[in-house]
Amino acid sequence: MQVLEGIRILDFTRAMAGPFCTMMLADLGAEVIKIEAPSTGDDSRGWGPPFVSGESAYFLSVNRNKKSLCLNLKKVKSLEIIHKLLKRCDVLVENYRPGTMEKLSLDFKRTRKINPKLIYCSISGFGQDGPYRELPGFDQVIQGMGGLMSITGEQGRPPVKVGIAVADIAGGMFAAYGILAALISRSKTGKGQMIDVSLLDCVISWLSYRASAYFVSGEIPKPLGSGHPVIVPYQAFKAKDSYLNIAVGNDQLWKKFCEVLGLEGMKENPKFKTNAKRVENREEVVGLISEVISTKSSEEWLKILKEAGIPCGPIYTVDQVFSDPQVLHRKMVRECIHPNAGLIRLVGNPVKLSENIEEEFSPPPLLGEHTRRILQDLGYSEEDIVQLKKEEVIYEYQKNK
Repeated sequence: MQVLEGIRILDFTRAMAGPFCTMMLADLGAEVIKIEAPSTGDDSRGWGPPFVSGESAYFLSVNRNKKSLCLNLKKVKSLEIIHKLLKRCDVLVENYRPGTMEKLSLDFKRTRKINPKLIYCSISGFGQDGPYRELPGFDQVIQGMGGLMSITGEQGRPPVKVGIAVADIAGGMFAAYGILAALISRSKTGKGQMIDVSLLDCVISWLSYRASAYFVSGEIPKPLGSGHPVIVPYQAFKAKDSYLNIAVGNDQLWKKFCEVLGLEGMKENPKFKTNAKRVENREEVVGLISEVISTKSSEEWLKILKEAGIPCGPIYTVDQVFSDPQVLHRKMVRECIHPNAGLIRLVGNPVKLSENIEEEFSPPPLLGEHTRRILQDLGYSEEDIVQLKKEEVIYEYQKNK
């Protein structure tokens, strides 16, 4: 049995933040009913290339283990369907711009009248209140406003964003965390509640020790490339052929590291003996180490450093990540059969629970793939479904199209 089995989620999300949240919950066994618009569905169905048999790799990445119900929300009868679902659902998740769900008559105040136990989670760029409430909150914008781009990259170079949509993913993760907390609260009180997740808030919370350093010192943090602001040496170094990461996290490791590199004179040098001094003399320390590291290949250094117990590792390209034996052992590559795309590979679930029986992933749904089944479960007859299709209230995936 999966830990969230029996929890039903009504999913009004698209793109990345919301779908990442509901995928996390679906991976743990929750039933996720994804509401999609006719013709286009989730925006990310059209984001590419790459596509495989017409299916977007982007959409496939965050929509496994879900059911697709295709509704025209402009039609009154679609609201009747949603109201029936609300009575059976535990959680509603949406990531529209604030005010949109109110226009659809599906805001928290209205939905809680239908189901007082409903947990209602809204994910947006800037939150449900404040002067930026109605601004669109795209990942790129949030990475900039949240300070991440000011501390990422090399000094003197243009701002750099993180290589994935970390603001969106942060929002999805914190939303899932909030939903699980609200489910625990409901088990004690019997009451649902509203969860308001702002991508900007999430990114700012990640500033952690960089924010704390600013609060204490008043100095504005700057980008350090692969370096660490308060630990030296703790960064990427260029070997003869490629880069590798070296993380000398304390003074005991520093002594051993100096011995391995043949830099005995640095070990007890007052300028380098403590981490605080090494941070103070960062450029000199890094320069001396870089000269030595450049004399051998990264493979040679990794062998030497690992044998000495110095934390280190290669800097993988994505293809190398998914062929690493540890990654494969931990089942971070999963496979499933998609009805259009055939065999697809997906990133695995990083959370391993000893009492959670993880089932095989079901593939990301086709647009409207589960419309008929969901309506039948709600008590709609075949005649009802045919009529709803005629009135363009629903869309059902047709295999021959």
